[in-house]
Amino acid sequence: MPSQFFGLNIAYTGLLASNASLNTTSNNIANVQTLGYSRQQVTQEAANAIRVFQTYGCAGAGVDVLSIERIRDQFYDSRYWVNNAKVGDYGQKQYYMQQIEDYFDDNGQNAGFKTVFDQLMITGLQAWMDNADDNSVKKQFVGYAGSLTDYFNGVAGNLEKLQKDVNQEIKVKIDEINSIASEIATLNKQINTIELSGNMKANELRDRRELLLDQLSEVVDVEISETSLMDPNNPTREGQAHRFIVKIAGGQVLVDGNEYNRMECVARTTDQKVNQTDVDGLYDVYWANGSKFNLYNASMGGALRGLVDMRDGNNSEYFTGNVTEVGTVQDGQITKDTVTVEVGRHYLTDLNKCNLSENGGVINLGGKEYYYDSWTYSVRYDAKGEPVYSYTFTMSATKQDGGLNDRRVTNDRVGKNATVGTDLSYQGVPYYMMQMNEWVRTFSQKFNDILRSGYSGTTPGIDLFTGDMVTENGQYVFEDHSGETVEEYLARVNTMVANGMTEKEARIEALKTYRYDKESKEAYKDRVDKLMAQVTDAAKYPNLTPGNELTQAEAEEAAVLSVSVGKNVTGNDNYYLVTGKNFNVSSTMENDPSLLANKKKAEDGVENNDLISEIKDLATNKGKMSFRGSSASEFLQCILADVALNARRAETFYKSYCDIAYSIDSQRLSISGVDEDEEAVNLVRYQNGYNLASKMIQTLSEIYDRLILQTGV
Repeated sequence: MPSQFFGLNIAYTGLLASNASLNTTSNNIANVQTLGYSRQQVTQEAANAIRVFQTYGCAGAGVDVLSIERIRDQFYDSRYWVNNAKVGDYGQKQYYMQQIEDYFDDNGQNAGFKTVFDQLMITGLQAWMDNADDNSVKKQFVGYAGSLTDYFNGVAGNLEKLQKDVNQEIKVKIDEINSIASEIATLNKQINTIELSGNMKANELRDRRELLLDQLSEVVDVEISETSLMDPNNPTREGQAHRFIVKIAGGQVLVDGNEYNRMECVARTTDQKVNQTDVDGLYDVYWANGSKFNLYNASMGGALRGLVDMRDGNNSEYFTGNVTEVGTVQDGQITKDTVTVEVGRHYLTDLNKCNLSENGGVINLGGKEYYYDSWTYSVRYDAKGEPVYSYTFTMSATKQDGGLNDRRVTNDRVGKNATVGTDLSYQGVPYYMMQMNEWVRTFSQKFNDILRSGYSGTTPGIDLFTGDMVTENGQYVFEDHSGETVEEYLARVNTMVANGMTEKEARIEALKTYRYDKESKEAYKDRVDKLMAQVTDAAKYPNLTPGNELTQAEAEEAAVLSVSVGKNVTGNDNYYLVTGKNFNVSSTMENDPSLLANKKKAEDGVENNDLISEIKDLATNKGKMSFRGSSASEFLQCILADVALNARRAETFYKSYCDIAYSIDSQRLSISGVDEDEEAVNLVRYQNGYNLASKMIQTLSEIYDRLILQTGV
């Protein structure tokens, strides 16, 4: 039989439950504006009934308050984090693509490409045609050419600065990830410490943790899991502690319980450069244990993904091919490995479109990375008459020989895939730099070709466009022997033999300088014919003797064209070295504009302008120069089409994902947010409950007063 005071105890539990609910409501109202706060509510249930051995069986024992819990739906959190990664990604792309669009824009106020190109090819050219031999007009034309080179120098400089800014922001984001990860690991420890004591829930700490995950999800994609830890002394009993794991970038563990994996940015050295146009010091990211963090994971999202795409995006135009041969070459007393890679992609078969570093770099051969010092581009023709394009990389020596490689290249690399850089389909800074370089190289080659084919007075034409040397105070000089006769070729051979070379060495050496953009099957055969030419006129070529000619096989092998680029390579005089950044007018032409050729034949009159007409045709005739299927003058339209498409796409997706984020957050807040009207209603409910419990206690007090003090015994 229950005590006579049993009812008082029941009323007391009701008073406690109502008081807890009132306090919780007060806390909700106080945090109505707190960012990340989740509405809380009291969880209660009827207390276990007591058997009283009466006809009515059991008597209720009041109410038990089990816990104060957050109202939160994990489903909406997960959806919000996935969408937030897209917001971060396209937010970065929208911001930086807008800047690139401004760099290329030609709105009439800024001297953009169309303005300076029209000055050169319309205004300047027309004035020159009208006064073909007027030095003042030629000087003005050279000045317009300088404006064109200045334009490309400026845009290239802006894109370099943009790449530096993006690179620095990547470091800021990595530091932000580290900071958030550290705080989450600390919160995990605090949450477990509190919740291990019983049924208590660390609501505020959990809110703080999920607010941090909201912030992290905008920087990089996140995936979380929380599992209960079992009691080791009783495996069937679920413990109160939890293991909370945060994974980022497609499944790489960032936080595991109380521990987190710290990341750090390491600047690439010159020997680790990927693209010719990359600025120095681009960051790679490593875990604290030394393993590399995969910045190019296709599953990675968030602002970090957007920044990486902007910094390194190459429109999938990266170096890739198959290893066909592994060999060696002597560099003094040091033996270096060589690797020949056959390529087939259009942007690798034309050096004007290639973007390999000229300072050496890192090449991946079948999953193993090696440092290379230089490379040679070659083209030959197979038995079917089809061109075969290949690159031969001269690797850095091993560390014991003073180089950079830990190991030698072995023959098992033959047949493996070789890559430099990474396949990134986005059109980022490297892509736009490559597009500029392609146009600059092609235009300067074609323009110079025309000038070289003509005369100024009786003086043969010289180049107008060139590139400034990167490490020396000078400019590149481009030689072109692709159109010389056999007699001219043999005359050069004669000079080399007179200087001590053997005849065979001289014949091969004399064909090393060539124009790769002109190479064709016919040109290749012509080179073989030159090598096979017999020397019969001893009086004309006194140092050459019959019988020293090459065999057909030797001639075909020697006629393979090649361009060498990289460290310690002499004769770096090919147009590959011209970029938007170093594009310039020849200093010789600037100092003496009268050298500007205007006629095709030396014997023609000084006012003849037939060569100028050919130059004029270069601007609009796709047969003279083609850039992405368009004429030279349509460069800006091609580039702006790419820029505008990417900028509008980023803007559209950013707005779309922001709208989705707002919608998901509204759904989330409808569940976990504090509603002032609802809390006002709850306040009245719990106040009534508290008042009724108090009234019950007052009533029972009067009963006990009658029973104890006023009832005689």
